Amino acid sequence: MVQRPVTFGVLAADEDCVDDIHEFLFPQLNHFSNRNTLRIATEDDFHGATLGFSERGVPHPAHFYTFDRSDAKGSALTLLREHEDAWLPLASSFPGFRPAVSERLTWKVAKENTLFTVATAIPNVVPSVLTLPWAVGEFASDSAFLTMNQVRLSFLLAAAHGQEVGYDRQSLKIGSIIGAAFGWRALARQLASKVPAGGGLISKGLISFAGTYAVGRGLEHWFREGRLLGRAAQREYYVNAYRRGRGTVEEIVKHAIPTFRPTARSA
Repeated sequence: MVQRPVTFGVLAADEDCVDDIHEFLFPQLNHFSNRNTLRIATEDDFHGATLGFSERGVPHPAHFYTFDRSDAKGSALTLLREHEDAWLPLASSFPGFRPAVSERLTWKVAKENTLFTVATAIPNVVPSVLTLPWAVGEFASDSAFLTMNQVRLSFLLAAAHGQEVGYDRQSLKIGSIIGAAFGWRALARQLASKVPAGGGLISKGLISFAGTYAVGRGLEHWFREGRLLGRAAQREYYVNAYRRGRGTVEEIVKHAIPTFRPTARSA
């Protein structure tokens, strides 16, 4: 995925705007890099660009996006929303995209883990003879799936940061994922109570979501700074995700149990 070739086009008449685009693509560099970028000079140049930014007010094709010099992050998010297949090559080649791509990757994997956690917990909420075998294997399946999906997130974030991907390359990160997993998973299991209206699912789903999100932000910091994130910062990310993720988790539970309605107890 990350080896997909990408050339980023820059369309602007104002040289200051060109500089701002390059500064976004390659932050913290003393000089602007022309690597994998193409300054659009003629109409034919558009065909050589995978994606691109355009100065506001300048006509451009559909695969170019207006660059707001006062909100470069917003311009990047607009582009990324419509081109998920380009997240990894963009982030790997252009460091300016890495924060937004890392955030979106982490949020996406946190939602995947939440969806799986809610699905495996449904037998606890609506017990039946047919679902008992699934309930028996719940803890093992949760642990295996959530851990491997976080390892996958580690690989994705490594690729987004221009680093080599593989079990041997990320062995320390994988060890930290496994070591940190038991606490919040044990708590999630305790909170999954057999109550009506999915209250236990909300609790378990939120812990899964927040735990995965905190792991992802810790990994991002490790790849970016080369060192572990402090415990206080990890706790802050967890609490923030727990609050921000409530609506996402409730939506997942609502699709799993159509009769579910959020209540004060489930919150």
